[in-house]
Amino acid sequence: MNIFLLTHQREHLKKTNTGSLVVDVLGEKAQLVVWDRVAPDPELVRTITEGSTALLYPSTDSQFLSEAADYENYVIIDGTWQEAQKIVNRSPYLKDLPTVKISVSKPSAYHLRRNQREGCLCTAECAIEILKARGFSTLANNLQSIFLERMASQPQSIKNTMG
Repeated sequence: MNIFLLTHQREHLKKTNTGSLVVDVLGEKAQLVVWDRVAPDPELVRTITEGSTALLYPSTDSQFLSEAADYENYVIIDGTWQEAQKIVNRSPYLKDLPTVKISVSKPSAYHLRRNQREGCLCTAECAIEILKARGFSTLANNLQSIFLERMASQPQSIKNTMG
């Protein structure tokens, strides 16, 4: 199983980005792909056209991850919700992908930015949920431990000012 983080151009430069943490912890099982509207990443497009890839994106047609088929690859959009919507709407190669969503049972541990939507998770938390659902509990636990350590170590000033 592989996770592709389709990352908005501005997102990977932010100190509060959790996608880089996913790549650091998962190594070869995760790949950061910077989104480009006019020049999509050829490897990601090839992977999508080969099949067995799902987009983690909550839409009315999305199946819950726990009930969906076990895909070989998952695409997580790494950015704010506004950026994620823009990426989905402006990326024709994502349009025909099956979509999956996560059933959120507890609030996000990510509190580093303002204007977060209730019931939504950050990129690292989404990757953790995919790993758990697909039987990669050791990787999920490692990522979760490192993520929670990072959240606990953030200065209060960052927690209050990021947006």
